[in-house]
Amino acid sequence: MRRTTDAIDVERRRLLGAAAMTACMGPIGLIAPGGAKALGTVQDPAPPGPMAFGLAKTIAAGELDVSYLELGPPAGRPVILLHGWPYDVHAFAEAAPLLASAGHRVIVPHLRGFGTTRFRSPDALRNGQQSVLAVDVIALMDALKLEKALVAGFDWGARTACIVAALWPQRCDGLVSVSGYLIGSQRAGTMPLPPKAELAWWYQFYFATERGRAGYAANRCEFAKLIWRMASPDWRFDDATFDATAPSFDNPDHVAIVIHNYRWRIGLAEGDPRYERLEGQLAAAPPITVPSISMEGDMNGAPHPEPETYRRKFTGRYSHRLIGGGVGHNLPQEAPRAFADAIIAVAR
Repeated sequence: MRRTTDAIDVERRRLLGAAAMTACMGPIGLIAPGGAKALGTVQDPAPPGPMAFGLAKTIAAGELDVSYLELGPPAGRPVILLHGWPYDVHAFAEAAPLLASAGHRVIVPHLRGFGTTRFRSPDALRNGQQSVLAVDVIALMDALKLEKALVAGFDWGARTACIVAALWPQRCDGLVSVSGYLIGSQRAGTMPLPPKAELAWWYQFYFATERGRAGYAANRCEFAKLIWRMASPDWRFDDATFDATAPSFDNPDHVAIVIHNYRWRIGLAEGDPRYERLEGQLAAAPPITVPSISMEGDMNGAPHPEPETYRRKFTGRYSHRLIGGGVGHNLPQEAPRAFADAIIAVAR
């Protein structure tokens, strides 16, 4: 499939979430999907409401007890949706029901350090390096007895999905990655960028300091709101939308995972020796061979590569979609139908 660019104007709809009990505490829920439809037929989900997504399930997977949400028919073609930072499963509150109504079995996990996902051992390294998040996905697939799944995500979730597709193509039915090929390495992370590009990573430098760790721990919600506004300058989310996600930042390991992730990227924190081989493979920037679509919002205010810089990393069937209408970094939540349509296109 040759590369194409689809300019799609979308009208973003507000997501009404559960009211937070405190600034960073509250119930977690998801929209219950309607009945399953024929695969590939997108139906409008039920209108978002206070109990968006239903109750999360928990399953032992690797070194985690993973909290996840499941929608759609159990026999449907599996799709795993992966969120980023500072977001959570509510980024897919509209896209997930669309996919479920099209006949997919949709799995939406909280990443390590988010929501009600927990480490099974108090002694486990609170590790946020890139490879371990992908290992978590494979462990979740094993626990759910999923031989293969289509993986899709944005931000941390897009990087994780890319790694799953690159290192475990036999487990990956296809890929949808917002902002394209995001696999990196510590060596690349230590290379200086032009000043304007460095400025865009201001929070990474802040997190490199103990003041940054303390500041993030004390102001997680304020910090997240700031990132949401900067990364999606045209997204007019309301308090209810943010309050639905805010409880995920109260995870007891959240700060440790976030800080380790960003310090590891620039060589200021060690990774787990168990994953050195995987990181060596990733440092070589392996190609992605599975059917893939990359996506980008026309108003993404977060650091992201330009599509022409990663086109050659996709060696299988591939296309790129530009989503217009003021869509920012959190594309699945700002343009849920466009995101779901891309997943269905890859599945075909």
